[in-house]
Amino acid sequence: MPAIELDGVEKHFGDVTALRGIDLSVERGDVFGFLGPNGAGKSTTIDIMLNYSHASAGSVRVLGTDVADDPVAVRRRIGVLPEGFEPFETMTGRQHVQFAIESKGVDDYPEEIIERVGLEGAEDRPASGYSKGMAQRLALGMALVGEPDLLVLDEPSTGLDPHGVRRMREIVREEADRGATVFFSSHILEQVEAVCNRVGILRYGELIAVDSLEHLRGTVGAESELTVELAGPASVTAVADAVRSLEGVSQVAEHDRERTLVVGCTTGAKLAVLDEIRASGGEIGDFSTGETSLEELFVSYTDSAGAKPGPGQRRPEGRARADASRDADETSDSGTESTPDPQPSTEVSR
Repeated sequence: MPAIELDGVEKHFGDVTALRGIDLSVERGDVFGFLGPNGAGKSTTIDIMLNYSHASAGSVRVLGTDVADDPVAVRRRIGVLPEGFEPFETMTGRQHVQFAIESKGVDDYPEEIIERVGLEGAEDRPASGYSKGMAQRLALGMALVGEPDLLVLDEPSTGLDPHGVRRMREIVREEADRGATVFFSSHILEQVEAVCNRVGILRYGELIAVDSLEHLRGTVGAESELTVELAGPASVTAVADAVRSLEGVSQVAEHDRERTLVVGCTTGAKLAVLDEIRASGGEIGDFSTGETSLEELFVSYTDSAGAKPGPGQRRPEGRARADASRDADETSDSGTESTPDPQPSTEVSR
């Protein structure tokens, strides 16, 4: 049974349609990355999943339960790290974690959670004095209370320094290893790529793609870059000419001095390239490959998805069907908050 099921979900605000027939299935144990440019409807989708907002049409089931029928039962089994978390002014970090434990009726030890997220030594300080990164660690700790079956992490790396980002990724992997499902929403694409086995891309209220990164690369014809260092006496130019004739090869750059070829090709053509190099007398000393990044895939999908529909209008191609079956802004999280770094050029926040 899937951890998350959205069936024909729509959301209307007056004449504006925010979500357009969203069909989504996220399997248990998945680490699912949820992406979308500004105004795509990502925030609205999460709010409906958590029953903070109600769908205008369609149904939502989380962990096998209709969220509209029994939202309390659903919330007991999930952990949520919300975007823009702010601690209570009068409570310490330990008291925040204890509050989460009591709210869920579990017997977790606050000290273990505090240590896990890296807040030891600061747990008895007023959380209102925490830096942004420390507050984010606290929110993650509260989300982990009770070993939830589903973690919803909304911009989880906000304010974290590189050490905090690395620990957050480790925790996500640990939670997935114990069988939890993780719904990971972030505008920092490299973080999604580092931890997620499936991703979904939302654009203008429609789910335009859901799949593994490997399959998404194949769908858009994304290329690999294969760098090959040649050994032996074979002519670099002769080998390059042989490789250029292969199907799936778009370009070949030769570097005689370094005896290196840089080949742009489809993922499926990589083995054929290596075989052709050997067949043409080349001896392979070493080789490396590079794949299309998630950022490049995101730009490809969102740039090719067509013009934005007018207010209240559907796109002509209709509902996107997406089945997600199985098959860190970085600022200091030290004692004082620092100025955030500029955002990446590809902005896919809410």
